[in-house]
Amino acid sequence: MKQSSQSHFIPALTTVEREPVAAFLPEEAMTEHIADDLDSNPRYSVRKFHSEILPDDRVVSVYLPPQYLEQEDRRFPVFYLHDGQNLFDGRTSYIAGRTWNAHTTADELSLNGEMEPVILVGVANTGLRRTAEYTPTRDLKVGGGEGRSYGRLLVEELKPLIDRTYRTMSDARNTGLGGSSLGGLVSLYLGFIYPEVFGKLAVMSPSLWWDQRSVFNVVDQTRPRPMLRIWLDIGTAEGVRHVRDADHLERQLIKRGWQSGVDLAYMKADGAVHDENAWSERFGDVLRFLFPPD
Repeated sequence: MKQSSQSHFIPALTTVEREPVAAFLPEEAMTEHIADDLDSNPRYSVRKFHSEILPDDRVVSVYLPPQYLEQEDRRFPVFYLHDGQNLFDGRTSYIAGRTWNAHTTADELSLNGEMEPVILVGVANTGLRRTAEYTPTRDLKVGGGEGRSYGRLLVEELKPLIDRTYRTMSDARNTGLGGSSLGGLVSLYLGFIYPEVFGKLAVMSPSLWWDQRSVFNVVDQTRPRPMLRIWLDIGTAEGVRHVRDADHLERQLIKRGWQSGVDLAYMKADGAVHDENAWSERFGDVLRFLFPPD
């Protein structure tokens, strides 16, 4: 589709150049919802996303940086985030009204030159199947273990669609993946499984305890060492066990060659608990570290 130099064109996920999207977004499955505080913002869109890999449809929200409108020839990095219903819209968040304020934080930082402008892609969880999809291995007592299939959904279906629809920088160096709790766990896991796709990770309050801390084996045994830029954090009020696990992960990463302040940042947030407000407060630091300005 040819763009006019006199107008701004922002595609929705239903408008894809060069290749039909029917395999990803069947017409009969598409819905749209815009939150009331975002309904006048042309840089925000929400669509239902259909996968052939996992059974449940899920909502995908896309928030474009202000520069997307202003610089029509520019391409942008992309940050994929789990639990997408908690990022922007207080009406869809797990606790009503509590979100990461991801869009307002990103806008402020990019306009102030504190980060590189980035496209935010929120992938909503599917409710009851969240635990299964966000866990890399099957726990004998709890179940789960569909993290690899969820990773295939991101890598084989969603990312190609986003790259075709928007002006993205599609290489690993310009593609991030992040989340909190189980979303932090699956981000860490998929970063090590797909380092050629995701080069930046936000591992926030990760559920490292899952399946007897089996993700530590992935970090230890993946060869060669993935070239990843990693943000890791934990709140000191999340529990001694979880702080201890995060401390262990930091030591493990440093032992494997990551350098603090270079390609690894570890924050222990004093007094922070395990909730959206805490992650919202740290999200600006995440963006500054993972997507520093040129």
